[in-house]
Amino acid sequence: MDMYGKTSRSIPQKLVMLGLEICILAASYWILFLGGYNMFFPSNSLEGVFARHLTTFIFNCIVFARMLVTFFYLVKRAIPWEEAFDVPFAFAVYYIGFALLGYTSGHPLDVVDVLGIVIFFIGSFLNTFGELQRDAWKKKPENKGHLYTGGLFRYSMHINYFGDVLWVSAYAILTRNWYSAIIPAFLFVFFATYNIPKLDKYLRGKYGAEHEEYSRKSKRFIPFVY
Repeated sequence: MDMYGKTSRSIPQKLVMLGLEICILAASYWILFLGGYNMFFPSNSLEGVFARHLTTFIFNCIVFARMLVTFFYLVKRAIPWEEAFDVPFAFAVYYIGFALLGYTSGHPLDVVDVLGIVIFFIGSFLNTFGELQRDAWKKKPENKGHLYTGGLFRYSMHINYFGDVLWVSAYAILTRNWYSAIIPAFLFVFFATYNIPKLDKYLRGKYGAEHEEYSRKSKRFIPFVY
């Protein structure tokens, strides 16, 4: 699926993504508040903690709002039809998967959850604000044809992906379920071994020496570490 280097509004794909995302968000509400969990696991009578369910759904709503900003405002490249279905599938893992994994947790919200909430907002900020900074820079005529290396992207060439790993990890923390750690771990490996190498290859071909200089000065993924 080649998604780099092609410009398109991709309105049909975006509308399909939007419709699927709304359905998935509604499904998470049904699971958390309308007895949907018991439809999946009828033999389990545990109801968990309402405040945890509410926090999970607030996370879902914030991620959904950020998705709208990303795909309907920030993304200028073409969106292949495969991606129009792959992205909602990934969000289903977050909205529905974490709702199921954390539903029966009997832990009242405590300092661990506060830490998770802080991590969620840090990750969301790194991802979305970093993209907004880059978008504003790219709109200036004098920057056309040049590689963006400023703002939050000074600290990592793919700070947006690092932000993704953080907010997904926050979901896992909120569930208080060790199985949840598999999801952010998989996302990290996916970025590190597939998505980042693929994007770097494209950027090297497009920006040449600018990208080489950037890669020497900045960390690749995790700020100050890797």
